[in-house]
Amino acid sequence: MRALVFDSKLEFRTDYPDPAHAPGESIVQVTLAGICGTDLEISRGYMAFRGVPGHEFIGRVTESSNPELRGRRVVGEINAACGRCAMCAAELGRHCPLRTVLGILNRDGAFAERLRLPDENLIPVADSIPDEAAVFTEPIAAAYEIIEQTKISRGESIVVMGDGRLGAIAALVLKGEGYKPLVAGHHAEKLARIEALGIATSMDSTVSAKFGLVIDCTGNASGLGRALELVRPRGTIVLKSTAAAAANLNLAPAVINEITIVGSRCGRFQPAVEALAAGKIDPRPLISGTYALEDGLEAFAAAARPPNFKVLLKPE
Repeated sequence: MRALVFDSKLEFRTDYPDPAHAPGESIVQVTLAGICGTDLEISRGYMAFRGVPGHEFIGRVTESSNPELRGRRVVGEINAACGRCAMCAAELGRHCPLRTVLGILNRDGAFAERLRLPDENLIPVADSIPDEAAVFTEPIAAAYEIIEQTKISRGESIVVMGDGRLGAIAALVLKGEGYKPLVAGHHAEKLARIEALGIATSMDSTVSAKFGLVIDCTGNASGLGRALELVRPRGTIVLKSTAAAAANLNLAPAVINEITIVGSRCGRFQPAVEALAAGKIDPRPLISGTYALEDGLEAFAAAARPPNFKVLLKPE
């Protein structure tokens, strides 16, 4: 099959092996896939991943032992857990030590014509949700995880650090759920596009206020240091960034000011699918371009350019 493959470098191939059907897993024909910051980091060596990257997708099940899934439009939870360990027994399969992760850890991903995931990971998508919105389900779910982890009140002061893909989606989710976040970034053009969605914005250099909740979506190893400058005493910092580079910082302010630091990764897909179906969130204005799979290298270059938000790949 045709696929984008990373093995010390990213390349487009026409002869990559098809995913083989396995018991309890389904084959999905990928309709659309989204390039995110983690994918860009993988192309720079993050997680030492080798294979087909990509974990944001919408597709249709073409082969499955489960008759209820055959032919269905689906999105998919990206963590494939073992189902037997203590983490799985505690319903924390996202942290299963034996898990594979779609396009990130020991499992080929969505930048291909087809992928394979466990049946239990697949969630049918209502016909009312367009492909161009459904492809955002994974990052929207990751944004809902912030609310689930922090239990923040509607009146809390919130700043989202980072005016890129994840920062914009996190702000859209917070706005859709009745919060009033401020997005702080470094790119006037991106901030203007976010502000046009009804979200308050500011250049990062002008932000000096203290916030009860600081969400780091910068994708930069220095993000935590800046977050420590913006959080109020006994406030909370949520780290959403994954970066290949290491960070050097002084954590003494976190101790002195009794800051809660929360690592936040994947989220449950059901709240995201329900929010899309209810019209709480429309991420489609964030799409900056759609590329054919064979133009994947060009798509990655576009996704890395600061003015762009979400770049999509269309394998069909």
